[in-house]
Amino acid sequence: MNIRQIVDQISALEVELQKAIEDQEGLLRYRINDRRVVFEQTIRDAHQRVKLGVFRWFLTVRPQNFITMPIIYGMIVPLALFDLCISFYQLSCFPIYGIARVRRADYIAMDHQHLAYLNIIEKIDCMYCSYAVGMLGYAREITARTEQYFCPIKHARKILNAHSRYKHFLDYGDADNFHVKVEEFRTELAGETTGKSEI
Repeated sequence: MNIRQIVDQISALEVELQKAIEDQEGLLRYRINDRRVVFEQTIRDAHQRVKLGVFRWFLTVRPQNFITMPIIYGMIVPLALFDLCISFYQLSCFPIYGIARVRRADYIAMDHQHLAYLNIIEKIDCMYCSYAVGMLGYAREITARTEQYFCPIKHARKILNAHSRYKHFLDYGDADNFHVKVEEFRTELAGETTGKSEI
């Protein structure tokens, strides 16, 4: 079995996984209306019953969580600055390179505030994490498209958790028609229109 067949199998499994996730959403009985998640009333009532009030929640928090809270929330400054810088980079450079822009909304999902079993502090915590993880995913896709444009070459050693484009890159040491292949990668980038397209 060659590498292309394995990659195709992985892509098929990703589609199957997405279908399984959608089926799970149906089991939990919610729907999405205008970016707002709406649960059936019986599920919402069950969520309300397990919700911890703010006072009780404070009594259950581990002391080390309180100690590190200023550090964690202080990271919003470099995260927001990085978000601003990476967004400015793609807005200014991607049109010059002919690369389709990455949509932030495809990566930053703010929906945990609709969960009735979370109190206000838990909702704020979840929204902060959703922003941080989503923003880093957004930045990763911008960086991946940049790498595809300038240097779509795999590394000699295996790297963990490579971005989705990496599996299509040229093998390390494969010099045959290198510059022609790089131009093909650039042409594929120019043809993309959505935030999560893969080559």
